Amino acid sequence: MSNPRILPAIKGPQDLKELNHEQLNLLAAEIREFLIEKVSKSGGHLGPNLGVVELTIAAHRVFESPKDVILFDTGHQSYVHKILTGRQEGFDTLRQRGGLAGYPNRSESVHDVIENSHASGALSWADGVARGFNVQGIKNRTVVCVVGDGALTGGMAWEALNNIAAHHDLPLVIIVNDNERSYSPTIGGVATYLSTLRTTSGYEKFLDWGKNVLERTPVVGQPIYETLHGVKKGIKDIVAPQGMFEDLGLKYFGPVDGHNIEALESAFTHAKNFGRPVLVHVITEKGRGHAPAVNDEAEKFHAVGKVSPQTGLPLKKVAPSWTSVFADELVQIGHERADLVAITAAMLGPTGLDEFQAEFPDRTFDVGIAEQHATTSAAGMAFAGLHPVVAIYSTFLNRAFDQLLLDVALHKAGVTFVLDRAGVTGDDGPSHHGIWDLALTGIVPTLHVAAPRDGATLREALREAVEISDAPTLIRYPKGAVCADIPAFERRDGIDVLYRGESADILLLSVGSMATMAVEAAAQAYREGVGVTVIDPRWVKPLPESLITMARRYKSVVVIEDGIKHGGIASTVSELFREEGLTIPIHSIGVPLEFIEHSTRNEILVDLGITVQTITRSLVSWSSALKQLELTQVEPSKIPRE
Repeated sequence: MSNPRILPAIKGPQDLKELNHEQLNLLAAEIREFLIEKVSKSGGHLGPNLGVVELTIAAHRVFESPKDVILFDTGHQSYVHKILTGRQEGFDTLRQRGGLAGYPNRSESVHDVIENSHASGALSWADGVARGFNVQGIKNRTVVCVVGDGALTGGMAWEALNNIAAHHDLPLVIIVNDNERSYSPTIGGVATYLSTLRTTSGYEKFLDWGKNVLERTPVVGQPIYETLHGVKKGIKDIVAPQGMFEDLGLKYFGPVDGHNIEALESAFTHAKNFGRPVLVHVITEKGRGHAPAVNDEAEKFHAVGKVSPQTGLPLKKVAPSWTSVFADELVQIGHERADLVAITAAMLGPTGLDEFQAEFPDRTFDVGIAEQHATTSAAGMAFAGLHPVVAIYSTFLNRAFDQLLLDVALHKAGVTFVLDRAGVTGDDGPSHHGIWDLALTGIVPTLHVAAPRDGATLREALREAVEISDAPTLIRYPKGAVCADIPAFERRDGIDVLYRGESADILLLSVGSMATMAVEAAAQAYREGVGVTVIDPRWVKPLPESLITMARRYKSVVVIEDGIKHGGIASTVSELFREEGLTIPIHSIGVPLEFIEHSTRNEILVDLGITVQTITRSLVSWSSALKQLELTQVEPSKIPRE
């Protein structure tokens, strides 16, 4: 007779207190089974969560959430936390409309705090929460920050560490989830882990990790590393890795085996009782317990779509993506131009730069989770005679706006930014939608912005962008499969005409990937007696001057975009017309100024009224209103006089 399963009985962290360590290990195995089954069906961040099972169990055993505040950097490693805080029954709805969010979400649980899922920020949150308690005289509440996935490569994390170290009275525990290295100790006990690690290849790997972190630390990192390792090679076995952090003012515990619950509990208990800022270094294996995630490329299993739980292979054939088109064209240009270099911020594979790296490893730079550094470094490379291509997600450009504005644009640096995942992205939630870039970049002088509508215009825009050496350029495109090419039947002064209905009164300006929808809506409107001309300016900043001449022929202009309407392309068109004295009515179809929760992209577009059917109805309605207005207008000469 088999033993009853443990996981269904876990309704909250308090239930963990009743389990012995044998039961806890069985629970960890059940959680991994659960994650593989559920995430394979819904898609999500599988690899990171498989690696933090024991870490999260131990944290909830030692710390008393929500009294003790547990913060995650980044939030995609919080699935196990959700399971242990009463939400396992909701995992069938993970990342689906009305279901569990893929990141912590305050509306779901009092155990969740940070909803923003951008990396490197949680240490600042931790500092702020701990100081807030301290100022109010609140005692016996520990703030715990789980930092992982390279977050310490971000400059903001080190700004926070610098401030945390300066305040020794803060009860703050930093758990560094180092899942970049695999390590398997043979004995238990926190006291023995460091010596064990020193006698394995894992220790050498840890030292490399420490060196990389410190060398990226502003001002103090390199001197500390040189002090510890510059005298002679053998000194690394004397000083131990804790010196790297304790010289920064942080108490260091570890390294700890991240898959040994007893060792983790012991380390966390010591850290909690210390009562001052402590860093606990935990070594975990990303994807642990799932052979495809461990044996194949780890990056591929960081986040997955719907896959086979046995093989990890996608359940449906993946169509060519916008990312793959960009990657292919960049490699081709790279063979033609030796001055072309590529920069990424820890997103080599997701942005497609892994293909460029395979061909040109010496011309590819991964700076870690450091978009600000990537942007300013690119300006320096441009000054030195290179043409950098910085490929990041649209939502992550937000973090580097100041550098884009004052380091790149002010200096008219020949840098090309390529923004993947632009527009409404769907199930990753509000902090991952790429809906801000058009509004943000619209106020940046000297910057040129392109929004290609298909694969062909993406290739064309990329080639045009890298030819511009005296100003920055930016290209944006959405997540997912690239649409079929939409050929223009005419290109007039830089503007592609995609559709022209007879006796057209409405000029429909389509931005980027909205073109397919715009053309279909125009065709449907024509069948209802409304003439529409659809144009694609290709470069939406600056807008072609010929747009003014073209617009004068129409009675109204409609702009459709997948960014926020406030400050977007429609706003730019409106300002342009006002400056030219044009009084043509402008209608805007886009994203309202609000945070959009997780759902599929299609569900969100339906909610926003950005569908062929709703656009068609709007076109017909606006045309009817325009005609009604014309009928009610009376020429001044025919107005009766008293």
